[in-house]
Amino acid sequence: MDTRFKMEEVNPKGYAGMIELEKAQMSAGIDKRMKELIKIRASQINGCAFCIDMHTKDARKLGETEQRIYALNAWRETPFFTPEERAVLALTEAVTLVTEGHVPDEVYKEARRYFDEKETAEIIMAIATINAWNRIAISSRKMPACE
Repeated sequence: MDTRFKMEEVNPKGYAGMIELEKAQMSAGIDKRMKELIKIRASQINGCAFCIDMHTKDARKLGETEQRIYALNAWRETPFFTPEERAVLALTEAVTLVTEGHVPDEVYKEARRYFDEKETAEIIMAIATINAWNRIAISSRKMPACE
């Protein structure tokens, strides 16, 4: 597949807005490895090869293990994730798949067991941001680099 277009060249103002949104996420108080788990899991659900490639590399740089990265799409069936991470992954799936039942109260309440309102809002913004990036990359066919 060939890249259709480069959003940053065709729509620089819109792309700059996304960069600003990403910068805001960088200053959020959420653990950096947790942010990468959010980005990888949402990208897996959405089928965004570019973002999966990018964020698995970023996660490794932050010390994330290969075992956890490989098992992320089956996180419910593994002992590798903490209760807090499980709550975030469930919320990530619910927000990413919002058309399939919205965000169930039990998923939201489980996240709130571990995170206060501000942290929960930051997590939701991180989920929304990666979903926007996935949609940009998928629709423009942004390709990961071959190594």
